[in-house]
Amino acid sequence: MVKKYFAVFKPYDMLSQFTGDENASLLGDLHKFPIDVYPIGRLDKTSEGLLLLTNDNEFKNRVLDPMNKSPKTYYVQVDHEITPEACKELAAGTISIKHNGKQHRVAKAECEKIETPNLPERSVPIRVRKEIPTSWIALTLREGKNRQVRKMTAAVGFPTLRLVRFSIGEFDLGEMKPGDVVEIDPNDVIAGWRL
Repeated sequence: MVKKYFAVFKPYDMLSQFTGDENASLLGDLHKFPIDVYPIGRLDKTSEGLLLLTNDNEFKNRVLDPMNKSPKTYYVQVDHEITPEACKELAAGTISIKHNGKQHRVAKAECEKIETPNLPERSVPIRVRKEIPTSWIALTLREGKNRQVRKMTAAVGFPTLRLVRFSIGEFDLGEMKPGDVVEIDPNDVIAGWRL
């Protein structure tokens, strides 16, 4: 089997899968991927950003295995001007979120307030309220529960407005635009993940 690796900038309003309802926007709409290639993890429909795809199960398991704690960095636009206290709380590993019907205490993370990142405009603009500012954080997680980032920012009182996964391990979006697909050289995978 020839091992294949792809990086995709998943656009807003697209499912992280190849099959779905007739009207759904799917990964196969972006590129003719080999039939045995699948996404590693997922981003929900309203999230954007980096998605890795491969037919290399060893690589997929390495990225997804919680024991490896692969870092994933998200650029998150939140409602209001986020406070240093909220950033500390997001990083501390003290927040409990609901996951699969149970309470889950999130692992420690890294969080910092950042200037507005240089990202392409979203296809559907976020709602803007003149009297309420927004702000951005870079949040790096080493676990991945369903809608975790959104649940975490809501828990500290700053709901997520826009969510873009910028990087997974050594790979990041770079200059990619929504809908872009880049094939990754297998040597870069080996170097980036020290297989």
